[in-house]
Amino acid sequence: MAMTRDERLQQIIAILRDGKMHRARDLAGHLNVSERTIWRDMAEISAYGVPVEGERGVGYILRRAVALPALVLTDEEQSALAHLLDLAEQVDDPRLAAGAASLAAKIRAALPPPRPQDAAEGLAGDKANG
Repeated sequence: MAMTRDERLQQIIAILRDGKMHRARDLAGHLNVSERTIWRDMAEISAYGVPVEGERGVGYILRRAVALPALVLTDEEQSALAHLLDLAEQVDDPRLAAGAASLAAKIRAALPPPRPQDAAEGLAGDKANG
């Protein structure tokens, strides 16, 4: 069974984590796809924000780690994280604020949507505290 594109992109990132230069030809051979597919995959990986350096004909290298281990957050931890992200986006340093906004968007995209009862509880808590 052939691997999906997402599986292939994850596999490419896993290969690149060794910190060595990898040619598209070698990656293509390892993954049983064409070099052209690798070129497209590398463009997509780069568009995702993965710090891949290199180019066609030379090779590709991952300069630093990009992934955090999987985390399981409690409801309280998710609330605290959301609060901290909001605070980070409000800093005076435009570069830091932009980085915080980008990070917040990535994290929020990975989090499940709030449950309706959570929103209702938040409103009830606001009224009790206000």
